[in-house]
Amino acid sequence: MEQNGPTYILTANCPSRSGTVDVLTRFLFESGCYVTELNSFDDAMEQRFFIRVVFRMENHGLLDEQSFCEGLSGRLKPFEMRWELTPSSYKPKVVIMVSKYDHCLNDLLYRYRTGNLEVDIRAVISNHPDLRSLTEWHQIPYHHFPITADTKPEQEAKVQKVLEDTDCELLILARYMQVLSEDMCARWSGKAINIHHSLLPGFKGAKPYHQAYNKGVKMVGATAHYVSDDLDEGPIITQGMETVDHTYTPADLAKKGMDVESLTLSRAIQFHIEKRVFLSKDKTIVFGRS
Repeated sequence: MEQNGPTYILTANCPSRSGTVDVLTRFLFESGCYVTELNSFDDAMEQRFFIRVVFRMENHGLLDEQSFCEGLSGRLKPFEMRWELTPSSYKPKVVIMVSKYDHCLNDLLYRYRTGNLEVDIRAVISNHPDLRSLTEWHQIPYHHFPITADTKPEQEAKVQKVLEDTDCELLILARYMQVLSEDMCARWSGKAINIHHSLLPGFKGAKPYHQAYNKGVKMVGATAHYVSDDLDEGPIITQGMETVDHTYTPADLAKKGMDVESLTLSRAIQFHIEKRVFLSKDKTIVFGRS
């Protein structure tokens, strides 16, 4: 339990109109709640309002969630507000997919083991056997499902079975080097996070860091985004960047890129599990941490 009692996260969005902040904060006040954090944003282009509130009970006790939700639902109905209440201590069930690169997986497992990533990792799935020992050292089940162009539907069916059996709520692609099918992307829209390098100018295909070296890039970075059926073009959650110079070899660029990828992916996951990310059509509204 937190020092001043458990906290709760209330997220909501609705069509833009007057009174949206007041109706939420007034209800919280009348319910004996104390607001510890509040972020809001009105998207003038889409005419939609977004709000995130963290609160606790004034008496440091437990919230009667059923009574609270029933009362709040009635109060918010005239505003056509979509809302969700989540205890801050809740750990979403996670499955990680990975291929051969281990830097992002290793970083996530370390954060998980040390309690710095508040999730419940239920399984790791890979199309290669290479990272089994790393995963099982953390006492997490490892599923090796090889894939070819001909076996892709069967492989994805096995993946989906694991996701269902583990009650997965968030799928993390930690350098999983396979393209998910359109059906898989649709099924996990807003619930699957991918990470990829961001080199300026962009270099796709094989050996991107060698391509970057040959062009003398001055920045390397990474982009974490929700998965979509448009490869590496899903709604962006967060990005990271580091400057480099002419002294960096392709290997140096790759090492720097891996560091940025690991940090950017973990930050995106943190934003997601803290309910800081809202989807607004093909983009995101992110209430980041200062």
